[in-house]
Amino acid sequence: MSENLRKGLVIQTSSTIQSVLDGQNTEWRCTVRGKFRLHNFRTTHPVCVGDHVLFQPIDHEHHQGRIVEILPRKNYLVRRSPHQPRTYQLLGVNLDQAILMATLKQPQTRTIFIDRFLLACQDQNIPAILLFNKADLYDETDFAHWEELKAAYEATGCQVLLISVKTRQNLNQIETLIQGKISLIAGHSGVGKSSLINALIPGLNLRTQEVSEKTGRGKHTTTFSRMYRLPTTGWIIDTPGIQEFDVPNLDERKLRQLYIDIAQWGEHCRFADCLHRSEPGCAVREAVTQGRLPAFRYTNYLRLLNQIFREKPW
Repeated sequence: MSENLRKGLVIQTSSTIQSVLDGQNTEWRCTVRGKFRLHNFRTTHPVCVGDHVLFQPIDHEHHQGRIVEILPRKNYLVRRSPHQPRTYQLLGVNLDQAILMATLKQPQTRTIFIDRFLLACQDQNIPAILLFNKADLYDETDFAHWEELKAAYEATGCQVLLISVKTRQNLNQIETLIQGKISLIAGHSGVGKSSLINALIPGLNLRTQEVSEKTGRGKHTTTFSRMYRLPTTGWIIDTPGIQEFDVPNLDERKLRQLYIDIAQWGEHCRFADCLHRSEPGCAVREAVTQGRLPAFRYTNYLRLLNQIFREKPW
């Protein structure tokens, strides 16, 4: 490595300036030199929070530099760009785990959104943790629904916790899970991401807002991804509120594999290439009929399968 280059960790990104932390914990404001194409899909921005990079100091007094190389990534988490349908936005890279915050009310998180997030994690071998927040608002019906969702998602290998940031219910378990790791946290606006991070990192004081009574949705308080150092060891990545996730280059074969519970039942289908729609001898459809596979998981699978066929360039 050239004496003029330094290694750094990208802790915040924007359209023009990236914040890079060097080995002496000095934060540099860096631009990006050249063009980077690291995946077989288009991204809105080449550099992402969590990236290890080489940068060239330009102005030592004002800690300004230029990123010249992005070092190899072990994984990444992306979503489809809301403004450019054929382009993806990187949310975090080099992750030890990804946390999805969901809520049964104020606002409600749909299971199709949860499924998409878990598929994206599964595609990159990123362990996933599913947090259902706002337990202090749940009634008897909500708790019954939570138990059903917990059983369904634990069957896929996902850790599932019921929490309340407001009452600090089970926050000690989260502190244990994130210690010493790089964890990304995602979810709809209004589910409590910023409130959770404030609780985990005293004194940070990220801005929070209540859910709109008119729309039932949260308002965006985080407009960019940012890494925060935990009080003990490890990092947490805060991301903007998002509505959808999509796995790049998803086809019907990959979909069957990534739906872990459906793939397990699919091993017993009559045909090895069964797509579990109307084929004879389908063990997946039989499991749904018998109540051994949650119907909502199968319905979501079919919805995504139909989307794949609609978007195929026949």
